[in-house]
Amino acid sequence: MHILLVEDDPRVAAYLCKGLEEEGHVVDLREDGRSGLLQASTERYDIILLDRMLPHVDGLKILQTLRATGDATPVLILSALGDVDERVKGLRAGGDDYLAKPVAISELLARVEALGRRGTLTEEVAELRVGALVVDRLGHAVTIEGRPVDLTAREYQILELLARHAGRVVTRSMLLEHVWNYHFDPQTNVIDQHLSRLRQKLALVSPVPLVHTVRGAGYMLRPGE
Repeated sequence: MHILLVEDDPRVAAYLCKGLEEEGHVVDLREDGRSGLLQASTERYDIILLDRMLPHVDGLKILQTLRATGDATPVLILSALGDVDERVKGLRAGGDDYLAKPVAISELLARVEALGRRGTLTEEVAELRVGALVVDRLGHAVTIEGRPVDLTAREYQILELLARHAGRVVTRSMLLEHVWNYHFDPQTNVIDQHLSRLRQKLALVSPVPLVHTVRGAGYMLRPGE
């Protein structure tokens, strides 16, 4: 998943980033409230991990601002303020979950996975559109400008995952987990082989490349320009 972490303590941030990235997540870090709010407002994320006490703009203010603009991205609040009243304030401000510091990385990962599942359920739609590309999730059919693209079941699964995260990075670990049900990289080129064939088939219909490699991160589906 693509995660925004807003945390001003360098040691805590490094610890959380390491744990999340080892699980295959892509993490963007911002170290103060002002830059965190700007990043959350200009980029789409699967989950936001938000420290409560931040320089410049308080975490609850960030959360309230996002909710006021209609941003429904799941937010997990991280805070040293762990008593009941503070947790209630965070949840009432629009938080989806609240985790008191110090944070155990195993619990953080479990909560991130739970929020990710919740976000996936709310995003279930019958049709995904990325530019001229249309993915019919009910019929498992793909068209570009109305022209059908003949895909295998595995190629369709890859493209659907990319379309669900259009404009965002999909990591190899995400592909392995969602398409092959692997929770680790078995050091195989199975992803590369399937992506190569998928790109070839899309190229037969689309005049411009749609699936792009993001070096060192994963893959991204972007509409043709």
